[in-house]
Amino acid sequence: MLQTPRQFWVLGCACRITQTRAFDTEPASSSYATGFIVDKTRGIICTNRHVVTPGPIVAEAIFLNREELPVYPVYYDPVHDFGFLRFDPSKLQFMQVQEVPLAPEAAAVGVEIRVVGNDSGEKVSILAGTLARLDRDAPHYGRKGYNDFNTFYLQAASGTKGGSSGSPVIDSQGRAIGLNAGGRTKAQSAYYLPLERVVRALQVLQEHWPLDGPLSSSWSARHVSRGDLQSTFVFKGFDEVRRLGLRQETEAVVRQVKACSHGAPGATGADLHTVGLLVVEGTVPGSPADGVLEPGDVLIRLQGQVVSHFLALEELLDAAVGQTVELQLERGGKPLTVQLPVTDLHSVTPNSMLEIAGGSVHALSYQQARNNRAVVGQVYIAEPGYMLGRAGVPKHAIVTSLDGVPTPDLTTFAVVLKSLKHGARVPLEYITFGERHRRKSAILQVDRQWYGVPLYWIRDDAAGLWHPSTDWPPLPPGTKDAAAARQLLQPKPATNGSNGTDHQITDVSNEAAVPASNGATGNGVPADAVAEAATLVVHPVVAAARKRLAEQKASGAAAASPVPAAATAAAPSNADAMSEDVERKLLNCLVLVDVDIPLVALSDGVHARSFAGNGLVVYHSEDLGLVLIDRNTITIGTCDVNLSFGAHPAEIPGVVRFLHPLHNFALVAYDPAALPAEARAKICAAELLTHPPLARGERCRLVGLTQALRIMQRSSTVTSATVALTIPSAEVPRFRAVHEEVVKLDQDFGATFSGLLTDDEGRVRALWGSYAEQVEREEREWCAGLPAHVFAPWVDRLVAQPSPGI
Repeated sequence: MLQTPRQFWVLGCACRITQTRAFDTEPASSSYATGFIVDKTRGIICTNRHVVTPGPIVAEAIFLNREELPVYPVYYDPVHDFGFLRFDPSKLQFMQVQEVPLAPEAAAVGVEIRVVGNDSGEKVSILAGTLARLDRDAPHYGRKGYNDFNTFYLQAASGTKGGSSGSPVIDSQGRAIGLNAGGRTKAQSAYYLPLERVVRALQVLQEHWPLDGPLSSSWSARHVSRGDLQSTFVFKGFDEVRRLGLRQETEAVVRQVKACSHGAPGATGADLHTVGLLVVEGTVPGSPADGVLEPGDVLIRLQGQVVSHFLALEELLDAAVGQTVELQLERGGKPLTVQLPVTDLHSVTPNSMLEIAGGSVHALSYQQARNNRAVVGQVYIAEPGYMLGRAGVPKHAIVTSLDGVPTPDLTTFAVVLKSLKHGARVPLEYITFGERHRRKSAILQVDRQWYGVPLYWIRDDAAGLWHPSTDWPPLPPGTKDAAAARQLLQPKPATNGSNGTDHQITDVSNEAAVPASNGATGNGVPADAVAEAATLVVHPVVAAARKRLAEQKASGAAAASPVPAAATAAAPSNADAMSEDVERKLLNCLVLVDVDIPLVALSDGVHARSFAGNGLVVYHSEDLGLVLIDRNTITIGTCDVNLSFGAHPAEIPGVVRFLHPLHNFALVAYDPAALPAEARAKICAAELLTHPPLARGERCRLVGLTQALRIMQRSSTVTSATVALTIPSAEVPRFRAVHEEVVKLDQDFGATFSGLLTDDEGRVRALWGSYAEQVEREEREWCAGLPAHVFAPWVDRLVAQPSPGI
């Protein structure tokens, strides 16, 4: 007889799960689910694998009387959707809990059931249903998440929804005959995991856990042996298997074998016989079965035993972990016998990760390798975090090389990363599953400032915790540091016909050399710049292209034909065009400023984590450089600033030196010594013209840099030079410019393009800065001119300090 709701609920609890880091198929998130007690003495709770999750979690169990206890993961299955949490029964003070007996043999078509759990976030929900199927295919939840496979599921129309994951499926005698796992969102169908493998895992756990003592400290999930061929099988009826070429005599033999089934085989009053066979659906690339098994192969026997059900397949594989098994197949009507090693599923399920600047990196799991047809064990980005995110590496990417060294596994990746110093900028190559045949490149800037050195975390199954380490991987014998360990790694092979040797620039100028004096070359480039350029590595294809262009330029100059007079007369004159000298002058003082704010330094009121804008070099010496930028780009001082100079394709970090508390400008310092010699020679400070101020109707030029570091300018007219700035307060207090009069133009380059306002001689009249305000809870950006007389005195004061260095 079915029990009362209160009797139901003393057997279970609601589970609040917070996954603290993205790991494998699960993102960092928080959710509610259900669990039920299967061992009240030891405090073991059974729930779903996608609730326990393979990653680090913080979890609490909430019982009927609202007592709350912390729970810890003790086991999760590598493939099937079940796992165990544990709690301390002695700390439960005001309630006596009971345990649910597990009876997988009681499952049968037509059995009336109750699903008891935290359905849709309700405290207690009891949903009724009737088992309709015992052999449903495992549900598929999508390519990016967890999926169960190589098993049958039970099915009923109980209509379970979110929050009921992990609920027990109870029969009329109060026994659990299934574990609620999922359902359809637009139908009443619900799917339950059979309990045969759950019972086996629980028994192994209890064997390592004395009834009157704590769990053994040597406990590991590996004690529950789990074997697999890294292949996915599906069940097909004989009508479908015949189309794959199954021979008639083989079918006759298989039909005589007594079937293995979930529940009680004799529940219907007659012995069951198989009605189909298992067929190979796919294999994981790089696995022992890859190239041996093919989709459509029909499995007949395993180790000489006819196998027509997933239960029999798993029992044989779990007993043969690390061994070689014999499979008898039929492929297109022809018998085939193969030998395959049985993979330990725990070895292809990661239990450790590398935390890099708030991101999670670990070995690619069997789950994700199967979902995306990839090789197990590659370097997988579960969450890019700050450092990888700045480089543009997306979530779920596979890192193939770092700093020119192939990274086939996590250990190699960690060795190379450990050898890099803070601030180093190195190439990184990766692929994504959506474009796996296209190798992508990024520049990784190593950061140790905000998050420290990478942390290596490893799971402790006995404690249910993760332990960190900064000294991983250990150095090989005979090496003193990470740089020496890196030398033992295989270097990345040369491509595109290169022989792997460094190619030096032998000609840094396309013009003929002329005598130079005062340490400069004939083209005005300092001699140390030439010496520095002569050591740069250039690919032979690039070197050949440069040589060819130089030859074409030389021959074209000698053979150039005069321009026809008619063409000259027809060419329109552009009175608004900027002269080349003025354009070059402005290009040498313009800077693209990229700002990234790490999550640990993000302050209230900052409406984004990355910003970009145009800056202006206002001071440049041997010891110090200063860049002027608006405060909508530099919102706070706790940020990383990258400066890309228009004068030369060089990018260096900057440091925020001054944020004006009232006006919309900030000053960023940089170290000129970090620039190449050629860039130091070209970069110059802008000429500020503070008087007379801009007036209404006056003509000026709006100048800025594009993302391609090309100058863009247009002639504009001042419509108003003294617009009183009024920015309303935002919902969250943040900086807003006050007591400020700004310049407005008749034409600009859009609401977000910042830059400078100059005269025809290239003298800076105003900073064309970006502003932001909230309009109906949405961010709106626009640009206006801040006159030079506002910020020029602050530049002079900062330069005049006794120690103006960076």
